Amino acid sequence: MRLRGFTLIELMIALVILSLLALMSFRGLDAVLAARDQVTQESEKWKAVAAFYSRFQRDLQLSAPSPVSGTRQRFEFNRLAMAEGSDVPRRTAYGLNGNREIELTQESARYPVLSPVAQFELDYLDPALAWVEAWPRTERDPALPHAVRLRLVLGSGEELVRVFSLKQ
Repeated sequence: MRLRGFTLIELMIALVILSLLALMSFRGLDAVLAARDQVTQESEKWKAVAAFYSRFQRDLQLSAPSPVSGTRQRFEFNRLAMAEGSDVPRRTAYGLNGNREIELTQESARYPVLSPVAQFELDYLDPALAWVEAWPRTERDPALPHAVRLRLVLGSGEELVRVFSLKQ
């Protein structure tokens, strides 16, 4: 009885097939990892946007009925803040700085709250329910507009528009 093994050609064909399977598996794994990284980046971006919107809305809800200064690029108002049990109004402003970041200014401190942002535009709802580019327009306007419309264009190109109602 003669023992017979694999020939060299059979071994080479088996190695080529195994190499092709390994290459396809590697490319598939690479695609899965790249997709995971992309999803992680997108999730972080949208979490930052949601955190900014939440903070902006909270600041507007706490705005004091005192004079505000609003332009297309910047909104400045007094915000009530709890400080050791008493409401102390603090001057607060949102605007786009030179580094393409939305910047929160409180008193003399500046904090970047969202980046990168290509455009930051504000409109204000007047008593006649018309959107205007500046607030106040006249001395007869109320201290606060009825609402603020915020238009953002993120650095990645997405355009977002959101309307925030203000208490009267």
